[in-house]
Order: sequence, then structure tokens, then C-alpha cells
Amino acid sequence: MPLAIPPAGHPPALLAPSRAAIGMGANLSADMAGKEAMLLAAWHGLHRQPQIQPLQLSSPYHSAPLDMQSNNCFVNAVALVATRLNPLDLLHFLLQLEAQHGRKRDPHAQGYQDRSLDLDLLFFDDLHIESEALTLPHPRMAGRLFVLAPLAELLPDWQHPVLHRSAAELCANLNALATQQVRCSQWSHRLKQAGSPLP
Repeated sequence: MPLAIPPAGHPPALLAPSRAAIGMGANLSADMAGKEAMLLAAWHGLHRQPQIQPLQLSSPYHSAPLDMQSNNCFVNAVALVATRLNPLDLLHFLLQLEAQHGRKRDPHAQGYQDRSLDLDLLFFDDLHIESEALTLPHPRMAGRLFVLAPLAELLPDWQHPVLHRSAAELCANLNALATQQVRCSQWSHRLKQAGSPLP
């Protein structure tokens, strides 16, 4: 089941009209529990930015690496937030959060690399942006079951502003191809009780 954070603890001023979805992923840890702990650490990290109100976190989803050579399986999730940040400022905060949790981006690396934490801005309201700095919605989200499955769990009726298909439709279409597999899991009770599980 998704995790929800009730808005009662936040001042009403933080409830912004902008809604954004963040794709979360990790595949560098000794076990799946460690990868899930990393995603929960990032989820709790979102709470430390006063211009972001975390709303809901999907279940964790396990999958094999896609379009990359690696022996390390992934754990993915989607976080839904409300924010007063603009899209670029939100993206920059996500990059900072990645770095705080050990993500090192090699500009000279070829293809996708293993990562301790990956945070992608999937959509921001109904904006359609194509620039060198940012593309919205995320240009590859419609072809990734590990993104669509947790997104459809939270927002099955969300409409892709370019493809004009709902998250549930996109997920069902990709599922029907049977080229990718994801397994829905549950957050460990121990990790949820621990709050932010990593420093």
C-alpha cells in the first residue's frame, strides 16, 4: 500500500497549486532492503525542503536492469509532492539530494551506470517542456514499466499531456508487450518505523 503523509502538520501556505511526481530508484546495496532504505531516506529528505510538501509514496517495485549491463537489480518507487519551487529549482534540489546520498555522476561514462540513488522529475502539473536543461514529461517514462507501475498505483487517471493517455493505460499497454517485468513489494515495517533510515 502507498504511504501517505497527512497535510495537517504543514502550514497551509506550503500547499502549492503545483503537483509533481518524482521517480526514485536504487540498485547499489548489499540487498533489496538496503535499496529500499535508500529510497525511504530520499523520501524523508524531501521533507527537509520547506518549499516541498511530500504527499504520497508508492509501494516499492523490484525489477531487473533495463537498457544497461549490470548484475544489480533495482528498487523503484514514485513520490507525489506539492511544491512552490519552479521545475528547474525542483530538479536542482533532486540532484543535490542524490549527491547527499552518494550519487556520483560521471559525465564521461557510456550508457547507464549503477547508482546509489536516482531521482527523476516525471511530470510537473501539465507542463510540456523541451529544453537542454529539462524535458517534461520525462521523455522515457512511457517506456519504463518500473516508472508506470508505481505511478499508476498512485494516479491511475493522470493524463500524459503529450501522449494523451492515462498512467493506467500506458502501464497496461507496456504490460501487454511482456518485454519488462516488475514485482510490487511492501515497505519493511522496520524501515517505516525507523523514520529516515540512513543519515
